[in-house]
Amino acid sequence: MRATDVIATKRDGNELSREEIEFFIQGYTKGEIPDYQAAAWLMAVYQHGMTDRETHDLTMAMAQSGDMLDLKTVSPISVDKHSTGGVGDKVSLVVAPLVAACGVSVAKMTGKGLGFSGGTVDKLESIPRYRTDLSEAEFKAQLADIGIVLTGQSADLAPADRKLYALRDVTATVESTPLIVSSIMSKKLAAGADAIVLDVKVGNGAFMKTLEEAEVLAEALVELGVQAGRRVTALISDMNQPLGWAVGNALEVREAVNTLHVSGPADFREHCMVVAAEMLLLGGKVPDINAALTLALETLSSGAAWNKFKELVSAQDGNVRCIEEPKRLPQARLIKPVPAPRSGYLSSVNAAEIGTAVVELGGGRKKKSDLIDHSVGVIVHYKVGDLVQKDTPLFTIHASDRAAMDAAQERVQAAHIISDSPAQRLPLFYRRITA
Repeated sequence: MRATDVIATKRDGNELSREEIEFFIQGYTKGEIPDYQAAAWLMAVYQHGMTDRETHDLTMAMAQSGDMLDLKTVSPISVDKHSTGGVGDKVSLVVAPLVAACGVSVAKMTGKGLGFSGGTVDKLESIPRYRTDLSEAEFKAQLADIGIVLTGQSADLAPADRKLYALRDVTATVESTPLIVSSIMSKKLAAGADAIVLDVKVGNGAFMKTLEEAEVLAEALVELGVQAGRRVTALISDMNQPLGWAVGNALEVREAVNTLHVSGPADFREHCMVVAAEMLLLGGKVPDINAALTLALETLSSGAAWNKFKELVSAQDGNVRCIEEPKRLPQARLIKPVPAPRSGYLSSVNAAEIGTAVVELGGGRKKKSDLIDHSVGVIVHYKVGDLVQKDTPLFTIHASDRAAMDAAQERVQAAHIISDSPAQRLPLFYRRITA
């Protein structure tokens, strides 16, 4: 069997066998198949898609490309959550310590940014010295010790996805349902969680642009997870504007810290409560969703979630003082509030354009080898439906370079549409999908 034959089969729109998929994934993982052939194969999958059977086989091949964690020896039940990617999505930084503080173990292996969508690993690495490269032994030991792990993909767990994930980001092959499904679920299966809450984003700032596309993805994720013996719930949430106010790694960490102190943006806080409640329900901690919401709110208000976040940062060698005093996190050299050009109602915000502006500022990657500038980003000051006053700050740019700042300002300005007529506010969630 040759890699070129596998590429050609999918290029011509034909179905790949399980053996062909396993051959290609194993070969790429071992370095026997180079990036340029993997890139060609990814584009063929992007163009022609995959059947449900192919997607299942791809997911299992990627999950089994490395170790498969068995967490039963350290925790009777563990939960995980995953977002399909959005702009301003720092939900894991709040819900993981919140759920762990409620007594449900959270075992999360997360990823870096893809395209205009930020990654949790990049946000965590804004915290000086925070380790995102835990080994399998460290992963299990920490879960047993403090009931929470929030780390990047190790070399041992789903290495095929780790390589393909980075390649998709720079080959314009992110927005593919089978590639998204296999990427998400291979990590989840390899990391060993018993229950998984999936936050499937839809809108202009998501990879799924329509509710129909999001439903197809959510149902595929739930079905595949159930087939693998996991408890899975998917929430379809809005991404037609940034979640919260902050977009950019260190800025989002600050916003998460504020939220753990029961402040911060109302939409982001409510979103976190809903996701945390679903995790508590799947983890068997509560009998129903109302009890889950009550427990989540009480735990946030008590300060227990904030203390668990500090415990997490300390356990992974991060500088706790930098989250206790967020001004110690990376700060941009240039900060520019941009006033609203006119009064009116904010009728729309193109979240993808704001995410792209942050990438252009240096807060994301254009190629695999790019280093992240954790200090840069954008703060949006209004939500769709808000009344905007002329000359008040519409958004604020945080930049390290003046030319990049000017370009970002132009892009973010164009992403805001102000109208004379009142605009309807956007919902946080659209649907809940279970097995």
